[in-house]
Amino acid sequence: MTSQPTEADFSVKYQADTAIIQVPARLSVLEAIAFKQTCQDLTQKDNVLKQIIIAFDNTIFMDSSGLGALVSNFKIAQQQGISMTLRNVTPQVMAVLNLTGLDQVFPIESKSEPVSRVDQLEENLPTTHLSVKSWMKRFIDIVGAIVGLVITAILAIPIIIAIQIDDPGPIFFAQTRCGWMGKHFRMWKFRSMCVDAEAKKAELLKQNQVQGAFFKIDNDPRVTRVGRFLRRTSLDELPQFLNVLKGEMSLVGTRPPTPDEVARYEVPEWQRLDVKPGMTGEWQVNGRSSIRSFEDVIRLDLQYQKNWTLLYDLKLIFRTITILFKKNSGAV
Repeated sequence: MTSQPTEADFSVKYQADTAIIQVPARLSVLEAIAFKQTCQDLTQKDNVLKQIIIAFDNTIFMDSSGLGALVSNFKIAQQQGISMTLRNVTPQVMAVLNLTGLDQVFPIESKSEPVSRVDQLEENLPTTHLSVKSWMKRFIDIVGAIVGLVITAILAIPIIIAIQIDDPGPIFFAQTRCGWMGKHFRMWKFRSMCVDAEAKKAELLKQNQVQGAFFKIDNDPRVTRVGRFLRRTSLDELPQFLNVLKGEMSLVGTRPPTPDEVARYEVPEWQRLDVKPGMTGEWQVNGRSSIRSFEDVIRLDLQYQKNWTLLYDLKLIFRTITILFKKNSGAV
């Protein structure tokens, strides 16, 4: 049996055709980068390797980047025909896996004692950002969501009538998005596109005008006439106040990505999932329709995390309200 240390205090031990990787106490962005590189080196250099065991005996903190590295390593191992098993999973790591549903995806052995109570699971979830545990931010979200839903109820009747006259079909559009730590949720909007918009997206991928892991084109032919108005005024996003009330989103946060976007992330880009996604944020007040680079989205999201305070949230809300009254301020 041999052992070879790698950076970030990783160690790899071999037992016949099995490699055992010991994960350190923290699995954040710096450790996660080294973690992914360690697994890549194993799968690329060792042709006799049949199994990788990830040992979490000492791990008490794992954020979005750590989770992203784990997901990426699992996919790489599968592609190489190598099985990957998680061993001695601590309550802190299990809470993250349970939150995202990955405890049903990864093979897990020798895991910690079952934790069934919701409050116990929440106690073990990581504080990836100060905003995540801020009760005042949550209070503002709840109050804002209630006020927003009242406004939505008032405006819903003319919006519904307009949608039905212009393009009969469902009133609402629900799409799976990734929230805090990558947990999937259904984000709601008033429908602004034709009924078969998702099916037609594949035909338009070559026209994508954004560099990186998300999709946007000017004058999207799938958007209806009423939909253009709803997007220009951001009225299509009013139903998201329900997502805020449920705690899946915040009034202010980062842009909520789709699962296919997240699947293309490199480890450092998972950091944007360390906070809840928001109805508005840096990306909204800095010209979301004009952003054409995924790197700019990442930069704005990390800028929000770095600058966050409750006062900063209130400033972004005020700036968003101001921008909504400007011509061509919404999405296109």
